[in-house]
Amino acid sequence: MEKIQNKIELSIKDFLVSGESFDLLYDSKREMLLTSPQPAVQELAKYYKSENYISHTDEHKGLMASLYQMVKKYSLSKKLRLITSLNKGTGSLLDIGAGTGEFLKLAKEYDWKVQGIEPNERARSFAVEKDVRLKESIDELSGNSFDVVTLWHVLEHLPDLENTISKIEAFVKPGGVLIIAVPNFRSYDAGHYKNYWAAYDVPRHLWHFSRESMKVLFSSEMELIKTIPMIFDSFYVSLLSEKYKRGKNFSIKGIFVGLWSNIAALRSGESSSHIYCFKKEN
Repeated sequence: MEKIQNKIELSIKDFLVSGESFDLLYDSKREMLLTSPQPAVQELAKYYKSENYISHTDEHKGLMASLYQMVKKYSLSKKLRLITSLNKGTGSLLDIGAGTGEFLKLAKEYDWKVQGIEPNERARSFAVEKDVRLKESIDELSGNSFDVVTLWHVLEHLPDLENTISKIEAFVKPGGVLIIAVPNFRSYDAGHYKNYWAAYDVPRHLWHFSRESMKVLFSSEMELIKTIPMIFDSFYVSLLSEKYKRGKNFSIKGIFVGLWSNIAALRSGESSSHIYCFKKEN
């Protein structure tokens, strides 16, 4: 990354695991925030060691876990329809940060040829139970290419951003599609909750993107063809933010903040999270 231009005076606590605090630094050229200090790569795994880190489990116990799994089930079918539409049919699919393999399991059932990458050992073990075998590292699939490559709330977790983006782009066939979902730190709910905004999720989230940053991070080979709001994210993130702020497992206020964030986004275009769809030139 190039030299950081400014420092955001915002200190964010790791509410999930360590209780440590991290600063967010502003990169004015890329219109994004950076977590500082960033843990060394070999230290990252310890920040994921929590029973409450839902994306690495199939847990349904507790209100937040139940809501997450319910929305995930609905979202999986929407994701499948999206990739099938953009690819104009089935084909080869790589899911980076595949978690417990739910998305690849569904895609496989609909005749996609699937591969996945997931660094977390526990999540990979859940995927095996679904007959989905995941690679541990992005480098294990070096030299392969796919019709569709997806990263569902994953890019913000990946170290060495510029080099990793180059590797991700190389996985996309000419004419293929790259789909990336990430939170948006310029959303209404982010501004409302500030240092309690759950989607900062430091230090697991190393980078924090805006719509503008997603237009400049990728090479000229990748054309941004569609940006899609993720309307459920504002509700989940707002509920979790209320929990961090007030210690409540459920808050009506969180529902209203999530709703208002979606309403505000109708005018501003700044949803809590977006899906960015890129097409690689032939």
